[in-house]
Amino acid sequence: MKRSWINAIVGDARELIARHGFVLPPFANWTPEDFTTRKDAARHVIDARCGWDITDYGAGDFDRMGLFLFTLRNGRLTDLKTGRGMCYAEKLLISRQDQLSPMHTHLLKAEDIINRGGATLVVELFGSDDQGGFAEDQGGTVMCDGVHRAFAPGEKLRLQPGESVTLMPGDWHAFWGEGGDVLIGEVSTVNDDETDNIFRDPIGRFAQVDEDVPPTHLLVSDYATYLQ
Repeated sequence: MKRSWINAIVGDARELIARHGFVLPPFANWTPEDFTTRKDAARHVIDARCGWDITDYGAGDFDRMGLFLFTLRNGRLTDLKTGRGMCYAEKLLISRQDQLSPMHTHLLKAEDIINRGGATLVVELFGSDDQGGFAEDQGGTVMCDGVHRAFAPGEKLRLQPGESVTLMPGDWHAFWGEGGDVLIGEVSTVNDDETDNIFRDPIGRFAQVDEDVPPTHLLVSDYATYLQ
């Protein structure tokens, strides 16, 4: 993805988030220079990979398959392993109309996916086999807004604003906006995007960036390069 396009997506996301009355934390406004100046004080933000995240899953077609994310807060895997401390994470996501977030699951993360506003959020669900792999013929049980329900393999939940689904490790899922763009909330256990995204197809989690212009804001995938 060209950096100029990433900068534009960040700008568009800011407008959509503001229209829904959500205010981002102060570090969302930091320039790359701000991050460099404050990197010692902001070590948790950097190490927990909080901040801007835009991906085309390495496929080079963001409008068809991609996702905008902003990690608001994220805990520590060491705390999750001991079962005490900062064991949680929170994100904002934007799924554009018909923009696919492809079929995947998580080994560790349980998550609530919440339609925070906009159009309909479609979540396609499959269960897993005995080894946790994608099972095209396997359904299961899922919780929607605190109510348990069975789902058939490949069933598509259509979440309206305010509605949510709770996904456990091993629940295979894909999602997209239907009828327009959707602002999504994600509340989960500790998030590890580097190792805990298992895709059905051989794709990548992060975009390859063509640095045609300087970044207006760093992505979480930029931290290792810019903040060494």
